[in-house]
Amino acid sequence: MMFFRKKQSASAPGSAAADDSGTEKPISDDLDENINTVKNEIGSTDLIINYSQINTPKPIRFACVYISNMISNQILSDYSTELGKILISEQCHKVKAPTGLFSLLSNQFAGFRRVSQGSGLGKLIEVLLSGELIFLIDGHDEFLSIDAYSPDGRAVAEPSTQSVVRGPKEGFTESLGINIALIRKRLRDKALKAESLIVGTRTKTKVALMYISDIAKPEIVDELRRRIGAIKIDGVLESGYIEEMIKDNRYSIFPTFLNTEKPDTATACLLEGKVAILVDGTPFVLTAPTLFAEFFQASEDYYHQFHIATLVRLFRYTAFVFSMFIPAIYITLANFHQEMVPTPLLINIVAQHEGTPFPTTVEVLLMQAIFEILREGGIRTPRVVGSAIAIVGALVLGQAAVDAGIISDIIVIIVAITTISNFAIPNYAMGNAARLVRFTMIFIVSALGFMGLLMGAIALLVELCRLKSVGVPYMAPFAPKAKTALKDTFIRFPLWKNMTRPEGISADTSPRVGGEDIVTDTQKEQPEFR
Repeated sequence: MMFFRKKQSASAPGSAAADDSGTEKPISDDLDENINTVKNEIGSTDLIINYSQINTPKPIRFACVYISNMISNQILSDYSTELGKILISEQCHKVKAPTGLFSLLSNQFAGFRRVSQGSGLGKLIEVLLSGELIFLIDGHDEFLSIDAYSPDGRAVAEPSTQSVVRGPKEGFTESLGINIALIRKRLRDKALKAESLIVGTRTKTKVALMYISDIAKPEIVDELRRRIGAIKIDGVLESGYIEEMIKDNRYSIFPTFLNTEKPDTATACLLEGKVAILVDGTPFVLTAPTLFAEFFQASEDYYHQFHIATLVRLFRYTAFVFSMFIPAIYITLANFHQEMVPTPLLINIVAQHEGTPFPTTVEVLLMQAIFEILREGGIRTPRVVGSAIAIVGALVLGQAAVDAGIISDIIVIIVAITTISNFAIPNYAMGNAARLVRFTMIFIVSALGFMGLLMGAIALLVELCRLKSVGVPYMAPFAPKAKTALKDTFIRFPLWKNMTRPEGISADTSPRVGGEDIVTDTQKEQPEFR
């Protein structure tokens, strides 16, 4: 046996994967020709080619081809050890033809990891770029591919955007395989299905659809599969690409897909009959269909008593309204309806405005812009100093602006309440929608006063009611009304009261919770202690 290694230097890529008719070109039975074709097609410095030869009565040459940075050193070591065992085995010495060596490698590696084979040049390039080991044998017109994809990545850690006081601390990672495993660890059901799709003509990004076959509606699964399959784009780098391409109302500012970093949240959505969309390379998993009320729910709501969860939810809805309307309401009262403000408060507001050079609307917009810039600056700067910049910057600039007579004290209070309320919204995408609505309402009420406030609120409700998420009404169970589903919206009913899954989403109408009288039935059988 002889082993040597050759690394390919960069060269101009060719176009030999397809012939003139556009059909996939088959590989040749000449090893050197196939290797030269792969070099011309990929032409990259991380393309590794290992040549080997078995000295049977008629020597047979073969090559192992892979992309170095997509396979871990441990896996390469394991494969090298296994290949060495194969080449010195008794079966290898009995091989008399390239076909026999191909069958031997295929059978031996089949018990080691997933093995497949093919004969098309385009398929060879695709699996090679997907991180698989390729075996090419001189005199044989098929290739053998072995799953070895294991790039270095981030380990499972606590989610950075969805922290909880009580509940699982695990978060999704950038590895699609790990993310699927995190869901399967929590949902050990044979009905849980995972379908693999490829999106992106150049990135060839792996996308997985996960659902519970006997709970999810087949028409929703089929529609999501159709939409994702119809995406024509050169690259998908994050699940946000998928969300923007397949959402029902593409120009709406409101999110119609829930994104989460928490496996327990994704699992809970699957149990309700929803579909999870996992994208390789991002820790954010999409779930659909998604209702408006879900953006104000957190996984932690179900780990605490329902009393406190209900109270917190009401605060979240209140914060959402404050975030959108507090500046607009203040401008309306200060500019158009001073008679609605209590006299002592009105006197204080007027006194504060006496030394400021700008109208109320300009003051509000100026402070809102400053707070938004500070918020963005805190996000983009290193984590160690980011929070300090946002807090210190807001305090220093706000106080300095008041002392300089540029804005009044009440404006700082209004803007601070608005910003803090925005942070209380559990979902970042819904918080962004509230920010856009806030600025829109400021401009409307500045021109139309209370009438503009009323018109803006009505337009907002109409927009929410017309939205759909994969064909499901966005405002359900409010519009259309569903009494059973209302038990998990503003008020979080006890778990033993939530007997059914969401109407219109789940295909399974059987009760999902039982044992309402567990304590009562148990007490009947327990002895009384004195």
